[in-house]
Amino acid sequence: MMEHHIIHTYFPLIQTAVVILAVILAAGYMGAMVVSGSKFKSWPVSRLFLWIMGVVTAVGAFVGPIGNLAHENFIAHMAGHLMLGMLSPIFFVFSKPMTLLLRALPTEHAKTMSRLLNTSYAKVITNPFIASILNIGGLFLIYKTGLYVWMHEDILLFIIVHLHVFLAGYLFTISMIYVDVTSHRYDFWYRAVALVIALGFHKALSKLIYQSPPETVPVYEGRSGAMLMYYGGDVIDLILIVILCLHWYRVRTPKEAHRRNMVLWK
Repeated sequence: MMEHHIIHTYFPLIQTAVVILAVILAAGYMGAMVVSGSKFKSWPVSRLFLWIMGVVTAVGAFVGPIGNLAHENFIAHMAGHLMLGMLSPIFFVFSKPMTLLLRALPTEHAKTMSRLLNTSYAKVITNPFIASILNIGGLFLIYKTGLYVWMHEDILLFIIVHLHVFLAGYLFTISMIYVDVTSHRYDFWYRAVALVIALGFHKALSKLIYQSPPETVPVYEGRSGAMLMYYGGDVIDLILIVILCLHWYRVRTPKEAHRRNMVLWK
Protein backbone atom coordinates (compact mmCIF):
# COMPACT_ATOMS: atom_id res chain seq x y z
CA MET A 1 0.00 0.00 0.00
CA MET A 2 1.30 3.46 -0.90
CA GLU A 3 1.57 6.24 1.65
CA HIS A 4 1.44 9.84 0.47
CA HIS A 5 1.44 12.05 3.55
CA ILE A 6 0.81 15.36 1.76
CA ILE A 7 -2.31 14.00 0.07
CA HIS A 8 -3.39 12.40 3.35
CA THR A 9 -3.27 15.86 4.90
CA TYR A 10 -5.24 17.68 2.22
CA PHE A 11 -7.48 14.91 0.87
CA PRO A 12 -10.43 15.66 3.22
CA LEU A 13 -10.42 19.22 1.85
CA ILE A 14 -10.43 17.88 -1.70
CA GLN A 15 -13.36 15.59 -0.86
CA THR A 16 -15.31 18.47 0.64
CA ALA A 17 -14.66 20.65 -2.41
CA VAL A 18 -15.73 17.84 -4.74
CA VAL A 19 -19.00 17.31 -2.86
CA ILE A 20 -19.77 21.05 -2.93
CA LEU A 21 -19.00 21.15 -6.67
CA ALA A 22 -21.27 18.15 -7.23
CA VAL A 23 -24.16 19.88 -5.47
CA ILE A 24 -23.58 23.03 -7.54
CA LEU A 25 -23.52 21.02 -10.78
CA ALA A 26 -26.73 19.17 -9.91
CA ALA A 27 -28.53 22.35 -8.83
CA GLY A 28 -27.24 24.26 -11.86
CA TYR A 29 -28.52 21.62 -14.27
CA MET A 30 -31.95 21.59 -12.63
CA GLY A 31 -32.06 25.38 -12.72
CA ALA A 32 -31.18 25.34 -16.42
CA MET A 33 -34.00 22.84 -16.97
CA VAL A 34 -36.50 25.22 -15.37
CA VAL A 35 -35.32 28.20 -17.44
CA SER A 36 -35.28 26.14 -20.62
CA GLY A 37 -38.75 24.79 -19.92
CA SER A 38 -40.11 28.34 -19.62
CA LYS A 39 -39.01 29.11 -23.19
CA PHE A 40 -39.23 25.73 -24.95
CA LYS A 41 -40.82 22.37 -24.33
CA SER A 42 -39.90 20.60 -21.10
CA TRP A 43 -36.41 19.15 -20.87
CA PRO A 44 -36.54 15.32 -20.48
CA VAL A 45 -36.13 14.16 -16.89
CA SER A 46 -34.14 11.19 -18.21
CA ARG A 47 -31.32 13.58 -19.10
CA LEU A 48 -31.30 14.93 -15.56
CA PHE A 49 -30.89 11.33 -14.40
CA LEU A 50 -27.93 10.87 -16.75
CA TRP A 51 -26.38 14.12 -15.49
CA ILE A 52 -26.76 12.96 -11.88
CA MET A 53 -25.19 9.62 -12.79
CA GLY A 54 -22.27 11.48 -14.36
CA VAL A 55 -21.83 13.55 -11.21
CA VAL A 56 -22.06 10.49 -8.96
CA THR A 57 -19.53 8.43 -10.92
CA ALA A 58 -17.10 11.36 -11.07
CA VAL A 59 -17.48 12.08 -7.35
CA GLY A 60 -17.02 8.38 -6.63
CA ALA A 61 -13.41 8.70 -7.74
CA PHE A 62 -12.81 10.95 -4.71
CA VAL A 63 -15.51 10.15 -2.15
CA GLY A 64 -16.74 6.84 -0.80
CA PRO A 65 -15.02 3.44 -0.64
CA ILE A 66 -13.06 3.88 -3.88
CA GLY A 67 -12.31 7.54 -3.35
CA ASN A 68 -11.03 7.02 0.18
CA LEU A 69 -8.49 4.45 -1.02
CA ALA A 70 -7.65 5.86 -4.45
CA HIS A 71 -4.80 8.08 -3.28
CA GLU A 72 -3.01 5.26 -1.47
CA ASN A 73 -4.00 2.05 -3.27
CA PHE A 74 -3.26 1.67 -6.98
CA ILE A 75 -6.15 -0.73 -7.64
CA ALA A 76 -8.63 1.75 -6.18
CA HIS A 77 -6.87 4.55 -8.03
CA MET A 78 -7.36 2.73 -11.34
CA ALA A 79 -11.03 2.11 -10.55
CA GLY A 80 -11.37 5.83 -9.93
CA HIS A 81 -9.57 6.53 -13.21
CA LEU A 82 -12.10 4.42 -15.12
CA MET A 83 -14.99 6.18 -13.39
CA LEU A 84 -13.64 9.70 -13.78
CA GLY A 85 -12.09 9.54 -17.24
CA MET A 86 -14.22 6.98 -19.08
CA LEU A 87 -17.62 6.18 -17.51
CA SER A 88 -18.61 9.58 -16.14
CA PRO A 89 -18.05 11.40 -19.48
CA ILE A 90 -20.50 9.05 -21.22
CA PHE A 91 -23.25 9.95 -18.76
CA PHE A 92 -22.45 13.65 -19.06
CA VAL A 93 -22.41 13.61 -22.86
CA PHE A 94 -25.82 11.91 -23.09
CA SER A 95 -27.31 14.47 -20.70
CA LYS A 96 -26.63 17.02 -23.49
CA PRO A 97 -25.37 19.86 -21.27
CA MET A 98 -24.35 22.20 -24.10
CA THR A 99 -27.75 21.91 -25.76
CA LEU A 100 -29.44 22.69 -22.46
CA LEU A 101 -27.09 25.61 -21.81
CA LEU A 102 -27.82 27.16 -25.21
CA ARG A 103 -31.55 26.80 -24.58
CA ALA A 104 -31.33 28.35 -21.12
CA LEU A 105 -29.04 31.29 -21.94
CA PRO A 106 -30.41 34.63 -23.15
CA THR A 107 -30.30 34.92 -26.94
CA GLU A 108 -27.22 37.16 -27.11
CA HIS A 109 -25.25 34.98 -24.69
CA ALA A 110 -26.32 31.87 -26.58
CA LYS A 111 -25.01 33.40 -29.81
CA THR A 112 -21.71 34.18 -28.10
CA MET A 113 -21.45 30.60 -26.86
CA SER A 114 -22.23 29.29 -30.35
CA ARG A 115 -19.42 31.42 -31.78
CA LEU A 116 -17.02 30.03 -29.18
CA LEU A 117 -18.03 26.48 -30.05
CA ASN A 118 -17.31 27.18 -33.70
CA THR A 119 -13.86 28.73 -33.27
CA SER A 120 -10.88 27.13 -34.96
CA TYR A 121 -9.55 26.08 -31.56
CA ALA A 122 -12.76 24.21 -30.71
CA LYS A 123 -12.71 22.46 -34.09
CA VAL A 124 -9.09 21.38 -33.60
CA ILE A 125 -9.46 19.90 -30.11
CA THR A 126 -12.66 18.07 -31.07
CA ASN A 127 -10.93 16.35 -33.98
CA PRO A 128 -11.10 12.65 -32.96
CA PHE A 129 -7.37 12.13 -33.44
CA ILE A 130 -6.39 15.26 -31.50
CA ALA A 131 -8.82 14.37 -28.71
CA SER A 132 -7.34 10.86 -28.63
CA ILE A 133 -3.82 12.23 -28.27
CA LEU A 134 -4.87 14.54 -25.44
CA ASN A 135 -6.65 11.68 -23.68
CA ILE A 136 -4.40 8.65 -24.18
CA GLY A 137 -1.22 10.71 -24.44
CA GLY A 138 -2.02 12.29 -21.10
CA LEU A 139 -2.35 8.83 -19.53
CA PHE A 140 1.05 7.82 -20.87
CA LEU A 141 2.54 10.92 -19.23
CA ILE A 142 0.87 10.10 -15.92
CA TYR A 143 1.87 6.45 -15.70
CA LYS A 144 5.11 6.21 -17.68
CA THR A 145 6.89 9.25 -16.29
CA GLY A 146 7.38 10.43 -12.74
CA LEU A 147 4.11 12.38 -12.89
CA TYR A 148 2.16 9.73 -10.96
CA VAL A 149 4.55 10.06 -8.01
CA TRP A 150 4.85 13.84 -8.25
CA MET A 151 1.09 14.41 -8.21
CA HIS A 152 0.90 12.66 -4.84
CA GLU A 153 3.50 15.03 -3.47
CA ASP A 154 1.95 18.28 -4.69
CA ILE A 155 -1.71 19.06 -4.02
CA LEU A 156 -2.05 21.49 -6.95
CA LEU A 157 -0.56 18.98 -9.39
CA PHE A 158 -2.91 16.32 -7.99
CA ILE A 159 -5.90 18.52 -8.78
CA ILE A 160 -4.61 19.47 -12.25
CA VAL A 161 -3.95 15.85 -13.25
CA HIS A 162 -7.39 14.65 -12.17
CA LEU A 163 -9.07 17.61 -13.86
CA HIS A 164 -7.19 16.74 -17.06
CA VAL A 165 -8.26 13.09 -16.83
CA PHE A 166 -11.91 14.10 -16.69
CA LEU A 167 -11.79 16.87 -19.31
CA ALA A 168 -9.72 14.80 -21.74
CA GLY A 169 -12.11 11.88 -21.27
CA TYR A 170 -15.10 14.13 -21.89
CA LEU A 171 -13.46 15.68 -24.95
CA PHE A 172 -12.63 12.22 -26.29
CA THR A 173 -16.23 11.07 -25.83
CA ILE A 174 -17.83 14.08 -27.53
CA SER A 175 -15.38 13.73 -30.42
CA MET A 176 -16.56 10.15 -31.03
CA ILE A 177 -20.26 10.29 -30.17
CA TYR A 178 -22.43 13.08 -31.56
CA VAL A 179 -25.48 13.54 -29.34
CA ASP A 180 -24.82 17.07 -28.10
CA VAL A 181 -23.89 20.33 -29.85
CA THR A 182 -20.54 19.98 -31.60
CA SER A 183 -18.40 22.38 -33.62
CA HIS A 184 -17.66 20.00 -36.47
CA ARG A 185 -18.91 16.57 -37.48
CA TYR A 186 -16.53 14.00 -38.88
CA ASP A 187 -17.57 10.95 -40.90
CA PHE A 188 -18.26 7.70 -39.08
CA TRP A 189 -15.33 5.90 -40.69
CA TYR A 190 -12.97 8.67 -39.56
CA ARG A 191 -14.17 8.45 -35.97
CA ALA A 192 -14.13 4.66 -36.05
CA VAL A 193 -10.47 4.59 -37.13
CA ALA A 194 -9.53 7.10 -34.42
CA LEU A 195 -11.44 5.11 -31.81
CA VAL A 196 -9.80 1.79 -32.72
CA ILE A 197 -6.31 3.33 -32.63
CA ALA A 198 -7.00 5.05 -29.30
CA LEU A 199 -8.31 1.84 -27.75
CA GLY A 200 -5.24 0.02 -28.99
CA PHE A 201 -2.93 2.48 -27.28
CA HIS A 202 -5.02 2.30 -24.10
CA LYS A 203 -4.54 -1.47 -24.05
CA ALA A 204 -0.83 -1.10 -24.78
CA LEU A 205 -0.48 1.29 -21.84
CA SER A 206 -2.19 -1.14 -19.48
CA LYS A 207 0.28 -3.85 -20.56
CA LEU A 208 3.21 -1.50 -19.98
CA ILE A 209 1.91 -0.72 -16.50
CA TYR A 210 1.58 -4.45 -15.82
CA GLN A 211 5.21 -4.96 -16.81
CA SER A 212 6.51 -1.92 -14.95
CA PRO A 213 4.19 -0.20 -12.44
CA PRO A 214 4.90 3.41 -11.40
CA GLU A 215 7.43 3.99 -8.65
CA THR A 216 6.12 3.54 -5.08
CA VAL A 217 3.45 1.14 -6.36
CA PRO A 218 3.85 -2.46 -5.11
CA VAL A 219 4.13 -4.96 -7.95
CA TYR A 220 0.99 -6.88 -7.03
CA GLU A 221 -1.03 -3.65 -6.86
CA GLY A 222 0.45 -2.44 -10.13
CA ARG A 223 -0.42 -5.62 -11.96
CA SER A 224 -3.91 -5.83 -10.49
CA GLY A 225 -4.52 -2.18 -11.37
CA ALA A 226 -3.24 -2.76 -14.90
CA MET A 227 -5.58 -5.71 -15.34
CA LEU A 228 -8.48 -3.60 -14.09
CA MET A 229 -7.52 -0.90 -16.58
CA TYR A 230 -7.34 -3.46 -19.39
CA TYR A 231 -10.55 -5.41 -18.75
CA GLY A 232 -12.56 -2.63 -17.14
CA GLY A 233 -11.60 -0.38 -20.03
CA ASP A 234 -12.82 -3.10 -22.40
CA VAL A 235 -16.32 -2.89 -20.93
CA ILE A 236 -16.55 0.88 -21.27
CA ASP A 237 -14.88 0.79 -24.69
CA LEU A 238 -17.53 -1.68 -25.81
CA ILE A 239 -20.22 0.83 -24.80
CA LEU A 240 -18.62 3.46 -27.03
CA ILE A 241 -18.26 1.02 -29.91
CA VAL A 242 -21.89 -0.10 -29.68
CA ILE A 243 -23.15 3.49 -29.56
CA LEU A 244 -21.02 4.55 -32.54
CA CYS A 245 -22.09 1.52 -34.60
CA LEU A 246 -25.74 2.02 -33.68
CA HIS A 247 -25.64 5.66 -34.77
CA TRP A 248 -23.85 4.64 -37.95
CA TYR A 249 -26.48 1.99 -38.68
CA ARG A 250 -29.36 4.38 -38.06
CA VAL A 251 -27.90 6.97 -40.43
CA ARG A 252 -26.93 4.56 -43.20
CA THR A 253 -29.94 2.24 -43.20
CA PRO A 254 -32.56 4.77 -44.39
CA LYS A 255 -30.19 5.95 -47.12
CA GLU A 256 -29.52 2.40 -48.30
CA ALA A 257 -33.24 1.59 -48.24
CA HIS A 258 -34.03 4.72 -50.25
CA ARG A 259 -31.28 3.88 -52.77
CA ARG A 260 -32.62 0.33 -53.23
CA ASN A 261 -36.15 1.64 -53.73
CA MET A 262 -34.94 4.08 -56.38
CA VAL A 263 -33.19 1.27 -58.23
CA LEU A 264 -36.32 -0.87 -58.12
CA TRP A 265 -38.47 1.92 -59.53
CA LYS A 266 -36.12 2.72 -62.45
